[in-house]
Amino acid sequence: MNNITGQFRNGVWSNNAVLVQLLGLCPALAVTTNMTNGLGMGMASTFVLLGSNFVVACLRGVIPARVRIPCFIVVIATFVTIVQLTLKAYLPSLHEALGIYIPLIVVNCMILSRAEIFASKNRVFMSIVDAVAVGLGFTFALAALGGVREFLGHGTILQVQVIPGWHSFMLMTFPPGAFLVLGFFLAGIKALEKRRAKRRNESLDVPEEMHCAHCKVCNLSEEK
Repeated sequence: MNNITGQFRNGVWSNNAVLVQLLGLCPALAVTTNMTNGLGMGMASTFVLLGSNFVVACLRGVIPARVRIPCFIVVIATFVTIVQLTLKAYLPSLHEALGIYIPLIVVNCMILSRAEIFASKNRVFMSIVDAVAVGLGFTFALAALGGVREFLGHGTILQVQVIPGWHSFMLMTFPPGAFLVLGFFLAGIKALEKRRAKRRNESLDVPEEMHCAHCKVCNLSEEK
């Protein structure tokens, strides 16, 4: 039970794909013009992640190591096709809004990384738990981004007018608005981490082995 709880906490918050690892930023910044699109993309990605983790975990002892990445991509592409056809048939408006970013789920590094790092090395049940946790974290991040941008841009939430007479803030409807909102999110998360670390008398300084003094990149021209 502790492993499951820790896995959920890690996927949803502590190691959130968007807000901590900065993975899947292409759809996160492109489709989150409103909360509906964010939820739609998050749930579609979660379905693909769940299906691919399940299949990869089931076949982890069968897939040859040399061709594992192409096999993972084929599995992921299969579930992406299912999602795309389902949305096109039953939710055409959402399918049109998400557009090209639905098939681009195939190359979402978040999904491929979970297949490679977790599902290919763990049993089916824990792979499913991992997929649900990471998918929920991804959906939460996209919904939060979309909700803030939609509210600031149009004064609506889930396309329902919250503040009548709201003057549209058009910046939030364009890509720069997505970068700004994400930047404030990241700054807020970092501030919370520093506050918690201060309460525990811990430090969030850069590890010594990652300090600039140990990096020789800047000295490449001198060595030549």
